[in-house]
Amino acid sequence: MAYNHGVNQLANTFPPFETLASLIDLAWREDLNGDDVTSRFLVPQDQVGVGTLVQRGAGVSCGLPMVQMICNRYDQRLIAEPITGWPVDQIEGRFNYQPRTPLLRVRGPMRSLLSAERVILNFLQHMGGIATLTNKFVQATRGTRAKIFDTRKTIPGHRLLEKYAVRAGGGMNHRIGLYDGLLVKDNHLAGVPLAQLTDYLRPIVERSRAEAPNRLVEIEVDTLDQLRQVLKVDRIDVILLDNMDCPTMQQAVRLRDESGNHAQLEASGGITLETTPAVAQTGVERIAVGAITHSAPALDIGLDIELTT
Repeated sequence: MAYNHGVNQLANTFPPFETLASLIDLAWREDLNGDDVTSRFLVPQDQVGVGTLVQRGAGVSCGLPMVQMICNRYDQRLIAEPITGWPVDQIEGRFNYQPRTPLLRVRGPMRSLLSAERVILNFLQHMGGIATLTNKFVQATRGTRAKIFDTRKTIPGHRLLEKYAVRAGGGMNHRIGLYDGLLVKDNHLAGVPLAQLTDYLRPIVERSRAEAPNRLVEIEVDTLDQLRQVLKVDRIDVILLDNMDCPTMQQAVRLRDESGNHAQLEASGGITLETTPAVAQTGVERIAVGAITHSAPALDIGLDIELTT
């Protein structure tokens, strides 16, 4: 059985705390380091408050399940509460058009709430930004068969969160790391003559299939001549078309269709939101966009604090 092109390789559930614990602890240590001087000076130790997380701009909310995880690291008394009539599972991954959309409330000791504020917002703004930008790319492919895929261009330690955010925005996950997919790129093929490319790749593909039948097998090509050689190799899942213009990709789709090879074609290299519609119209099934993770602007989210008696 070959790799399933149409299914995300990560479950659609939020990464568990056990996976994120070290990242949350790192964020806690680098920001708090045991003392929030300002809150200690200005806020009475027994003061209780409630903060409402508010999405101030249009976009896809993402990362809300992480709020209670972060709160627990700062103070077990901090409790994340759903807004009345706004269940978290219905807000997470939803595109909110209205400004100042309430997302979640956090209630508990004011000092701890203020200490946790920035870290909570950092994660939510970053993940919401990725989900929102991904959604824009997905919308740009409407009416075509192309799907938007992420890449390994992620912040170290944040990959599972960023790939979750891509899914929340309607995108698809590529391989998670070097360990779960065979992707033969140009640097791997340096020195392999074009005439020998087919014979060079066949045993590599067969070896991967024998070792892990469901593993992604993808080969990168830079030219149509390379594509012709790769199309002679069976049992490839995806052929990556690196930095090709739209007319060349249209030719690539035609060559693939005429060859009888069932590999999907993936456009990659410098693809922007403006060029995505034209790329999608070429007939490729996949569009890889590194920008959705490495260049997503933060989603505007704030925490509105109220004192309680």
